Amino acid sequence: MSGDGVKKGERKKKGEKAGWDGPERLPRKVYEAELFRLQAELVKLQEWVRAEGARVVVLFEGRDAAGKGSTIKRVTEYLNPRVARIVALPRPTERERTQWYFQRYIEHLPAAGEIVLFDRSWYNRAGVERVMGFCTHQEYVRFLHQCPIFERLLVEDGILLRKYWFSVSDAEQERRFKARLNDPMRQWKLSPMDLESITRWEEYSRAKDEMLVHTDIPEAPWYEVESEDKRRARINMIAHLLSSIPYHEVQRPPLRLPPRPPSKGYERPPRDHRSTVPDHAAALLERES
Repeated sequence: MSGDGVKKGERKKKGEKAGWDGPERLPRKVYEAELFRLQAELVKLQEWVRAEGARVVVLFEGRDAAGKGSTIKRVTEYLNPRVARIVALPRPTERERTQWYFQRYIEHLPAAGEIVLFDRSWYNRAGVERVMGFCTHQEYVRFLHQCPIFERLLVEDGILLRKYWFSVSDAEQERRFKARLNDPMRQWKLSPMDLESITRWEEYSRAKDEMLVHTDIPEAPWYEVESEDKRRARINMIAHLLSSIPYHEVQRPPLRLPPRPPSKGYERPPRDHRSTVPDHAAALLERES
């Protein structure tokens, strides 16, 4: 199976490369130019959100290794962390398990002038908790009933809610897992839970399909991001997010550096009176010479 339940080969498009089950990879030069343009627009969106007091919530959901984290990184690269926050919650504490399910997510919702990006969200209950048995059937059914109501309340209160599902084939997911296994800089991204998703592929597919039936509502629809090519996925997701919000460029007042006033006799204390970080860069240059 491929692409969250679609058989391999069903999505083959013109220009496909040999051994690549998806559209032709977006050339790096084209990707980097468009990404930078879109990131400049994200900065404009940020300033509009701040000036208008808007509240934006973006959910990133999908398979393990589908490219959610790398997309979030590109979205926030040039944004002010005081305006755009990433929320990636750990497993609930014992106390949180006794709360209303949505309660621990509510405290992370944005105030006026803020953007919140959820790297996985309350949809954990419809996915990993459902498949791995971390919630009861009654809790799962209650979630499917309450979730549309909860999201309608958010939208009715003026929150701009966007939900993205990153879709990746089983073959591409496995390739990315193998790459992480052999990369010491990215091994932290793998957990036993991630690896178990390989053996439970069809269970996750069924859980996702049922989730969409109940939660793909007009007030807060799901948008699927084809993520076989991460470059395309990032570009497509950011472009769609920007197109879905009626922002405009906010004129900022011009800033000028003031003239530096004349010295009043201040003298910096000697450096040897403080603990200084060793010049590691100089050691590198010496080693190269």
